[in-house]
Amino acid sequence: MTDRYAALDAWIDQHFDEQVQFLQQLVRVPTDTPPGNNAPHAEKTAELIKAWGFEAEHHAVPEQQVRDYGMQSITNLIVRRPYGDGGRTIALNAHGDVVPPGDGWTHDPYGAEVLDGKMYGRATAVSKSDFSTFTFAVRALEAVARPTRGTVELHFTYDEEFGGLLGPGWLLEQGLTSPDLMIAAGFSYEVVTAHNGCLQMEVTVHGKMAHAAVPHTGIDALHGAVAIMNALFDENRQYQQVTSQVPGIKHPYLNIGRIEGGTNTNVIPGKVVFKLDRRMIPEEKPAEVEAHIRAVITEAARAFNQGRQDEGITVEIKRLLLANAMTPLAGNAPLVDAIQKHGETVFGARPPAVGTPLYTDVRLYVERGIPGVIYGAGPRTVLESHAKRSDERVELEDLRRATKVVARTLSDLLA
Repeated sequence: MTDRYAALDAWIDQHFDEQVQFLQQLVRVPTDTPPGNNAPHAEKTAELIKAWGFEAEHHAVPEQQVRDYGMQSITNLIVRRPYGDGGRTIALNAHGDVVPPGDGWTHDPYGAEVLDGKMYGRATAVSKSDFSTFTFAVRALEAVARPTRGTVELHFTYDEEFGGLLGPGWLLEQGLTSPDLMIAAGFSYEVVTAHNGCLQMEVTVHGKMAHAAVPHTGIDALHGAVAIMNALFDENRQYQQVTSQVPGIKHPYLNIGRIEGGTNTNVIPGKVVFKLDRRMIPEEKPAEVEAHIRAVITEAARAFNQGRQDEGITVEIKRLLLANAMTPLAGNAPLVDAIQKHGETVFGARPPAVGTPLYTDVRLYVERGIPGVIYGAGPRTVLESHAKRSDERVELEDLRRATKVVARTLSDLLA
């Protein structure tokens, strides 16, 4: 058994330059979401892996469905590697869509530059890195361990940033896959077994435009929006008093990440739109959280209008996303045990099994009774990776070591 692990490690070492080049080619194809034109990246991925005998099934989500969702194109890929009758089917899922680079980069966000042992670029850490981690782990598995039963499936999907419903959610809903276990792209040394839920909402505040010289003839939508946002920020302060019992998850929180409104400096704003993100700890009930947020917004608008001589502001509230929290399924023990065992050997320290305040696509598998965990290439903490920030990067040695852990884990689970 030890010889097999050593042989897997050696194969990955021998092919690591090739793995780095593969990741560089993936990073250099932009997948900013929005706008979400992600089919070209799927085509490039399928083209690259075909050279190794990996035939990818192309599952294009219908164009109108994608556009109604707010994106431009989605082609999800499944690569099936059957090894024989019996045994488990294990899915490895990584997402190729990413948030736009934003400002502050000192490296080309799509250059995939390698400097001082790190590769810089959007999605080098989350999660194009694990396109390479999972692909090369499977290549090593087949070259060295040569399993005789079970199946591995690579799921390369393109909707995590919008919630996953047209990524893994769509593949599962269409009956295109039903694995026994799954591992999703990681972002730290930890084995993540639980994560927060997420509620995203769009709030539109309507007032009445007016010339700034006669402000009393209008109704300031921005003033009303500020009153509502202040009420929401008060809520956020109260959340700090709530504690989750899941290690790695602290408390709920709320963020207002985008605001639009007004027409010009000298015009009283007649309409303001803002979008909020409410992270829910696993102990919370999403329906109750949403009802409460709606009540806070409604009450803040009512209080703003109270005593006014005009009709005041009106408010529309639209749910954009409701992602349930991920809670561990008992069947994930073989995954956790194998990853922790090999993580301790390869990294020199046993990776903890914890929760994370993020939300991911894993929940979509878990909701269908498929035990899953999050593990892959990443630094000790999410913060170190600069994920969703400027100068995102992955330590190449972390990429190498995570690939070895995944290959060893697959070897155990398919033995």
